[in-house]
Formats: sequence, C-alpha cells, structure tokens
Amino acid sequence: MPYPTEIFSSTMPTMWLNTSSSPFLLTGFPGLEKTHHLISLPLLMAYISILLGNGTLLFLIKDDHNLHEPMYYFLGMLAATDLGVTLTTMPTVLGVLWLNHREIGHAACFSQAYFIHTLSIVESGVLLAMAYDRFIAIRNPLRYTTILTDTRVIQIGVGVFIRASLSIMPIIIRLHWFPYCRSHVLSHAFCLHQDVIKLACADITFNRLYPVVVVFAMVLLDFLIIFFSYVLILKTVMGIASTDERAKALNTCVSHICCILVFYVTVVGLTFIHRFGKHVPHVVHITMSYIYFLFPPFMNPVIYSIKTRQIQSGLLRLFSLPCSRTRL
Repeated sequence: MPYPTEIFSSTMPTMWLNTSSSPFLLTGFPGLEKTHHLISLPLLMAYISILLGNGTLLFLIKDDHNLHEPMYYFLGMLAATDLGVTLTTMPTVLGVLWLNHREIGHAACFSQAYFIHTLSIVESGVLLAMAYDRFIAIRNPLRYTTILTDTRVIQIGVGVFIRASLSIMPIIIRLHWFPYCRSHVLSHAFCLHQDVIKLACADITFNRLYPVVVVFAMVLLDFLIIFFSYVLILKTVMGIASTDERAKALNTCVSHICCILVFYVTVVGLTFIHRFGKHVPHVVHITMSYIYFLFPPFMNPVIYSIKTRQIQSGLLRLFSLPCSRTRL
C-alpha cells in the first residue's frame, strides 16, 4: 500500500508539490508586531525564572542527602519535565519576537511538536506518581520505604516517560507523510500538532481523533485516579485521633494539590478557549497557550519552596554556604 505522499505525488500539480517542502512560518502576536520586543520582556523574565527555579530544585535534590527520598525524586522528575517543556518552546518564541526569525523546517517543527506533547503527558504522569507517593506515605507509612524503593521510583519514572513517548509517536510519524500545499503559516511561535495538521492536504481523520482518545485515556484518567487517591487519603487522615498529626499529614499533601490545580486548571482553560472560543480574538488563544506552557513550570518551584520545610532548609544551606565562605 503506498504512503500518502506517493498518492499525492502522482495526482497533485507540481506547484503544490514544491510548496510541500517549503518551511513553516511561526507567528508571534498578529497585529502587535511593533511591540514584540516589549512583549518578549515578561516572557524572558518568566523563562529565566523557570530555568533558575527548576534548576535550583534539581541541584538541591541531587546535592542534599536530606532530600534523597521518593517524594523529592518525583519532584525532581516534575522539575526536569518543566525544564524540558520550557527549553523546547521558548527558543523559537524568543527568536520570533526578537529577531523575527519565523522559518522552521519540517523535521525541526515535528520534533518540537513531539517533545511538547510528550512532556505534557509526562507531567500528568509525574503528578499521578506523586499522588501514589502521598497515598503510600499516609495509608501505609510503615511499608513506605520498602514499597517505594529507589529501583521502584526509577521504574515508575521510566514507565511514565515510555507511556508518553509511545502514545504521541503515531500522530507525529504521520506528519512526515503528509503533503503541505496550503498556507505554511502556523498560529503560534512554536509547533503544535493541531496547528500543523490544518495545513496538510490529506485525510487527517486519524490525527484529529487519536489525540482526543489519548487525552481521555491518559490525562483525564490520571486526574480521576489522583482524585480518588486523595479521597482515600482524606478518609485515612480523618481517622487519625490527634489533631496535630492530622494537620501534619495533610500539610505534606498541600504542595502537590496546588501543583495539580495549577496544571489541570490551565489544561481545562486552554481546552475551553480552543473548543468554545471561536469568536474570541486570536490573541487570547495565543496568550492562553503561553499561560499553559509557562505558568505551571513557573509556579511549581515557588509552591514547593513556600510550602515544604525541607526545600526551605536546603535553600538556606545553599545560599548561606557562599556567605560563610566569603566571611572566611
């Protein structure tokens, strides 16, 4: 059976075939091109904050032996995922806003889309793993260290990544097969699968339906499992006689709950805008996409730094060490 490109190569005009190999054009903020440099400043500040915040978290978890526990290993996975999403999207965004560098080749575009969508599912999986960690720690504290061994944590992390990478692969592979004979202008300053398929001159039914199935089967299912795990956690906590112990148990979950809300609220907000905001100005769609990609990576380190004493202690030790050396 011939590939779609073979079918189109025998039936489409030469002019259309030539456009299929043309690079895609990224888009910043339409109608606001004169203010791109100003718009880039808050995005650059968020970019630097995300790199510093998540990078510091990773360094602390690696360097501080007090943080060598499953809870913080999963937090390190979350920080690494947030760094990955940011490093994948922001270079092309700043290239468009600063240098008006809009062209991106097909292979680079498809690779960027693959990593963006894969890491989004990885983040959902890591949040689920963190819920499992809290579930074991509160429901079965005596067996916590025997259940969540270092090997088990690594297996969970690898499983989360494999699940995400394999689930996204089918639709990205098909992007390489499609001819692109329409406008090559994308609607964002980075490549997303849903943007690219709009430019394809082929049957894209599979690429339209498959992501819906993936979102339902993974992201929504992850959320439901997280929700029911916290129902069981709450039931266990309410059974604790001591008020202080009850508050202490709940406090260990606060940071994770905040991260869950930040991630899933932005997912729901972006979904509603795309599905029901057809008459909303396009700049609102673009702004929501930046909130989705930048707000969770920005907030997660802030949340854990504020709500987790061990992270606070690690930060104090990290920043007090240079001061003590300076005094010596």
